[in-house]
Amino acid sequence: MAYRSGGPKVLAIVLAGGEGKRLMPLTRDRAKPAVPFGGIYRLIDFALSNVVNSGYLKVVVLTQYKSHSLDRHITKTWRMSTMLGNYVAPIPAQQRIGKSWYQGSADAIFQSLNTITDERPDIVVVVGADHVYRMDFSQMVDQHLASGAGVTVAAIRQPRSMSDQFGVIDVEPEDPTRIRAFLEKPAEPDGLPDSPDEILASMGNYVFTAEALVDAVTADSTREGSDHDMGGDIVPALVEQGAASVYDFKNNVVPGGTERDLGYWRDVGTIDSYYEAHMDLVSIHPVFNLYNYDWPLYTTYGYYPPAKFVHGAHGRFGEALNSAVSPGVVISGARVNGSVISPDVHVHSYTEIENSVILDGVQIRRNCRIQRSIIDKNVVVPEGTSIGFDREADLARGFSVTDSGITVVGKGQVVGE
Repeated sequence: MAYRSGGPKVLAIVLAGGEGKRLMPLTRDRAKPAVPFGGIYRLIDFALSNVVNSGYLKVVVLTQYKSHSLDRHITKTWRMSTMLGNYVAPIPAQQRIGKSWYQGSADAIFQSLNTITDERPDIVVVVGADHVYRMDFSQMVDQHLASGAGVTVAAIRQPRSMSDQFGVIDVEPEDPTRIRAFLEKPAEPDGLPDSPDEILASMGNYVFTAEALVDAVTADSTREGSDHDMGGDIVPALVEQGAASVYDFKNNVVPGGTERDLGYWRDVGTIDSYYEAHMDLVSIHPVFNLYNYDWPLYTTYGYYPPAKFVHGAHGRFGEALNSAVSPGVVISGARVNGSVISPDVHVHSYTEIENSVILDGVQIRRNCRIQRSIIDKNVVVPEGTSIGFDREADLARGFSVTDSGITVVGKGQVVGE
């Protein structure tokens, strides 16, 4: 394909239809990409910020599962200059091809091929919507163009001993950028040519030549037995054609990045991983740096005033230590430690919160004790309530508790004393 002068024309597609069953109850009322993270963000903000910071300002977001809050967030937050033809457009499942919803990530693109034919890009960047990371996709696009491949798959290095937990990308020994095979959770794969104790795991981010993507999803749409999945069906088909290459995420360096956060990528697809990623944010030296202003993370948190801490005598201190406190929060004579407090949360006197994630609009009355918990939006915690101390008591009140002991109170759930 001959690319236009001034570089290739790029369209970004964000796959945001994820149901997120392993994140229940946080996904009971919202799609996984709409789950709040880090106080003021939604998970999708990380993918969209990476795409926009990479210079790609024509973006479509394919949604499906319980998408109202996701669509609302995108519409209110991600507004760019229409004068310059830039956009972030949420596109719901439309049944353009037949009377069925998306059957997989590849089918989502197939049913939305009009977004590609209308825009007529040279390159399509396809990314997931529910991971926490920073990435400059323009570096991956440059490698893709140089390779001549139909698809380039972003991959992250993992220990070879953990290969049975991942889909492993097997590379050609003489050319480690070429994919030889996709291996699903292999027990004894070959290590990498330059690091025998490591393997490459797919990140769910792809760069396609537009023609190759259109041909691949079209052919897959009628392939019997296909799950219509990007990683499970489309990429393996291109591997068989010798048209697939791999991009090693360790080579991706973003402005303002450090050695400490180089290669940081987290799939926060379970309650435990979601919780642990938050605890990293409030550690003294977090691995993921929210304060990199050279590669900003964009979002909006509305009209809230600054956070406020009130009372400071007679055993009634409003304080937060080792914590991230969002706008609109009032900590009134309470103590918060090692926690993330989201906008519009009010914590009343003599309450203690330890190592927890409190989402928007939560009201926590006096004399409460909360530890190792996630409390979703708009919950009112009555005076004198303890959460996270007694597993059986938490389960009896209808809360979710993970095997590791993280208690989750669902959105708007009624909490008994």
